[in-house]
Amino acid sequence: MLRSMFEQRRWPREAWIPMTAGLGWLWAATGGAVLFAVGLLPGLLLLGGGVSTLLWPGDRRISAFTAMGAVLGTLLALLSWPWQGLGFGLLVLLTSAGSFLAAGFASIRQAAHVDGVPQPELSMRLAAEVGLDEAVLGTLQLSLDFPRGDDAARINREVHAGLEIFAAQGWLEKPRDFHPQPPPLLNPSLESKQWRGIDYERLSFASEYEPHALEPGRDRYLGYAQNRTAEAWVLRHAGEPRPWLVCLHGFRMGTPGIDLRAFDPRLLHRELGMNLLVPVLPLHGSRKVGKRSGDRFIDGDPFDTIHAEAQAMWDIRRMLQWIRAAGEPKVGVYGLSLGGYTAALLASIEIGLACAILGVPLSDMARIFWQHGPRLDLRSLEAMGLHVGDVARMFKVVAPLDVEPRVVLEGRAIFAGVADRIVPAALVRDLYEHWERPRSVWYQGAHLTFGRDPRVAALVRETIESRLSAGPPVHS
Repeated sequence: MLRSMFEQRRWPREAWIPMTAGLGWLWAATGGAVLFAVGLLPGLLLLGGGVSTLLWPGDRRISAFTAMGAVLGTLLALLSWPWQGLGFGLLVLLTSAGSFLAAGFASIRQAAHVDGVPQPELSMRLAAEVGLDEAVLGTLQLSLDFPRGDDAARINREVHAGLEIFAAQGWLEKPRDFHPQPPPLLNPSLESKQWRGIDYERLSFASEYEPHALEPGRDRYLGYAQNRTAEAWVLRHAGEPRPWLVCLHGFRMGTPGIDLRAFDPRLLHRELGMNLLVPVLPLHGSRKVGKRSGDRFIDGDPFDTIHAEAQAMWDIRRMLQWIRAAGEPKVGVYGLSLGGYTAALLASIEIGLACAILGVPLSDMARIFWQHGPRLDLRSLEAMGLHVGDVARMFKVVAPLDVEPRVVLEGRAIFAGVADRIVPAALVRDLYEHWERPRSVWYQGAHLTFGRDPRVAALVRETIESRLSAGPPVHS
């Protein structure tokens, strides 16, 4: 039976499941060197998560680390049962898997309801989807390169200096002026490729983007050599010109195998007949500057994020000039997560887009930074005099909430999950209101599971067919 009422419990029953799983793993860890190596980490995570859920319910990181421990425990239980014995192995497998659901249930029950968003309907499926979000957040908590010490002091100086510069230039009042018109893209490199039987082209060119001369962090950002080559995946039909759909990927993506799976070419390219342009966002994929795709984008250095988002506008608008030079004026944009943020900003700067589809879109960099950042490190920044309001003001130059969309209302569409834990529903709701309540779908799910709801697929299909299949684009 589905339930839609939140239950704020002081002693939540679901806490006992990860506690049991954690004790089981720690008991297994006493059985020799192999089981010690296997059982210690999931045991500590699950026991710690269970005890924390019982004694300190409500902290967002508890469910994240519980879910991460549950995933780890489930996988290790499947691999290590020959050393544990069938009976005990089955016990830790079931309690670890149950802990994953328990983390999802706890997260749903303890989240405050967001006005204007349908309430989550509590179910096993929704708990599993939320558990997946929480496990991803747990890994992000461990992997984010959050600024500390001298870096934190530098960021504090850069933000306050940047605010003065942006105010003096008038960019806080007129954010579009922050984004100059880029030069035409005339002769990009095109290289034929294939992925799972699908032919595509790798487009690349020298970005030529440079931050404004006065911007803090300019020299540092220009030193990211690999990021100075722009890249995109292109799928286009032979013959007469076709409409184009620009598909913008999410955080940590930026490779053909991940990007083309997210934007199904069999549907968008073959069935709906679109030409597809899938840009690699700055600092992602082959443009990365750290060990992982996306490092230094939303990971603690605000000016790197501003430069990266401004460069995304520069690179994508150059690609749009290349598309339009071939004679097809009808272009739409479709973004997911971080790509949804970028699509919303593009649709507010670029003139002539026929539609903009925002999937599980981020809308506020400062709030997401403070939402998921480590509490102690955030308090350290605040003690230095850097607060979320300062960062939010600085991000106005690349914030879709601070500039009006240029795509007509009929061409706007948004979908999001009511129980999203990576991009909270409140951030999507704010963008939905700012975009004048366009066609939308609030699905009963989390961040990573939008593909399971047929209404999402229908919204995407209807928007593309209505806006890109006939007639010239309309813009304001």
